[in-house]
Amino acid sequence: MKIGLVRHFKVKKGYPENTWVTQKELIKWLEEYDVADIEEGEVDLKGVAWKRCFASDLPRAEKTARKIYDGKIIKKKELREISVYPFIKRDMKLPFFMWAVLARVAWLFNHKSQLEGITDVKRRVKVVLDEILSQSQEDVLIVSHGVVMMFLRKELLKRGFKGPKLGTPKNGKLYVFEK
Repeated sequence: MKIGLVRHFKVKKGYPENTWVTQKELIKWLEEYDVADIEEGEVDLKGVAWKRCFASDLPRAEKTARKIYDGKIIKKKELREISVYPFIKRDMKLPFFMWAVLARVAWLFNHKSQLEGITDVKRRVKVVLDEILSQSQEDVLIVSHGVVMMFLRKELLKRGFKGPKLGTPKNGKLYVFEK
């Protein structure tokens, strides 16, 4: 059995023009990013006749899945990227990248401001893989997001699959895991 992981195509949403943003501006940018269009590309599917396709229900992943897979796409909220939430409650300006770094650090340390911690993500990835594997023993394509793919990889390896290291997964690239 093969499981192919694909990160959605690159999003057509640049970083904020003003590099210093408030938490409200950050949230607005994140909301716009979630619904922004993608730069379609080609994905080498390695000649595999993928039998099923699961995708995150966010538009960028769904659009990518529709571009690379002709059959029915099963959308799963559990395959969404990990949301980040500002944890400073004051309306102050910080560099955009500082907000991103601080939010990820808060997430890594399970700060109360983050609605989903590492343990929650591991659990949701395990549950969604259980569901996917219980529905099919055929070759499956999963279109998701960078950080979630890293967790999917770890869970696949635990389950006896063999596959490549991801580092930071590239947009529109297929990573094949086989058992």
